[in-house]
Amino acid sequence: MKALTLVAGALLAGALLAGCNRGADSATAKSTPPGVAVTVADVVARDVPVQIRAIGNVQPLATVSVLSMLNGEVLKVHFSEGQEVPQGAMLFTIDPRQLQAALLQAQATLAQHQAQVTQAEANLARDMAQLENARVDEQRYRKLVEGGFVAREQYDQVRTKELTLAATIDADRAAVDTAKALVRADEAAVENVRVQLGYTEIRAPIGGRTGNLLLNQGNVVKANDVGNPLVVINRIHPIYVAFSVPEAQLAEIKRYQAGGELPVEAQVAGAPGGVVRGKLTFVNNTVDPTTGTIQLKATFENGENALWPGQFVSIALTLTRQSGALLVPSQAVQSGQKGQYVFVVKADQTVEARPVVPGAADGRDVVITSGLQAGERVVTDGQLRLVPGTRVDVKPATPAGPAPAAPKAGG
Repeated sequence: MKALTLVAGALLAGALLAGCNRGADSATAKSTPPGVAVTVADVVARDVPVQIRAIGNVQPLATVSVLSMLNGEVLKVHFSEGQEVPQGAMLFTIDPRQLQAALLQAQATLAQHQAQVTQAEANLARDMAQLENARVDEQRYRKLVEGGFVAREQYDQVRTKELTLAATIDADRAAVDTAKALVRADEAAVENVRVQLGYTEIRAPIGGRTGNLLLNQGNVVKANDVGNPLVVINRIHPIYVAFSVPEAQLAEIKRYQAGGELPVEAQVAGAPGGVVRGKLTFVNNTVDPTTGTIQLKATFENGENALWPGQFVSIALTLTRQSGALLVPSQAVQSGQKGQYVFVVKADQTVEARPVVPGAADGRDVVITSGLQAGERVVTDGQLRLVPGTRVDVKPATPAGPAPAAPKAGG
């Protein structure tokens, strides 16, 4: 009986001891608060382009307002508005009938004066032959009168005839010159009418895309009416994008441009990959003193017609590439009284507020120039609930976005 009492006591003591241990464990669990749920991302190192970003305006490579060079009625329109036309393509036909009649008249006048030239040259040849005979007679009669074989009056008649023919020759030459001058004037008149007649066929001075058709068949046009062009043609292959950058960046642009062509990207919705690629082709020779900026132009082949005149696009001018740059998602960077910082998750799952020096951002990632090392983890969501030393419950890390960041020059 005594033995049974000892066993029961031992069992009771064991149960009490177990209960005490469970209570201690529960108290310990209740004394450790759960970690703050946060999202983190790894600090990654990769090569990124050093870029200057700006807003650019798309401009055609060339713009021509097509005018009529003469007054007249439009007989035919040979294109549709918005159509791509090659250089030299027929655009309009102006009624040529009046000029065709003028050409026939000018040609007839030319033929008449050419006939006069022929007649004047024939008269000159005839009178020159007669003058030659008169000179022979004059020499012969001079010898005869000197020998007393003929009367002086006969010699004088021969001499007078020679002088008269010489004067006639001068008149003949003048007549030939006058007739030839008339022919030259007529030829110029014929050529002028032909030129005018050529203006009845209005052709594309450049290849490009036509704009609004501002008249129709049957309309009457005025010559050189600058305020009312027949159509405007824009050359868009290739095409320009003009943009301006602060003058402080000019020296850096020139330095990198001396080493070769600088690539330029334009962000365009609908383009393959959302961007079109070109190159810097123009740096203006003057800084705008009112804005402190300088205009640049990039040229794009624009084979897909992604760029359109008048459009505004985001431009990224790449100067060089920065190797081994450290990047974090831009939302990881916080601002405080002492500057910018990030929360770094340490090995014990607590956070440290680490001061950083950010560089340029591309909207998703930001380059960190000082304060972090590759492989560290930074908090990207949940920072409002954190203070240094807070324990966190880390969600799966996500790397910084795959698109390369774009540090601005000097960033």
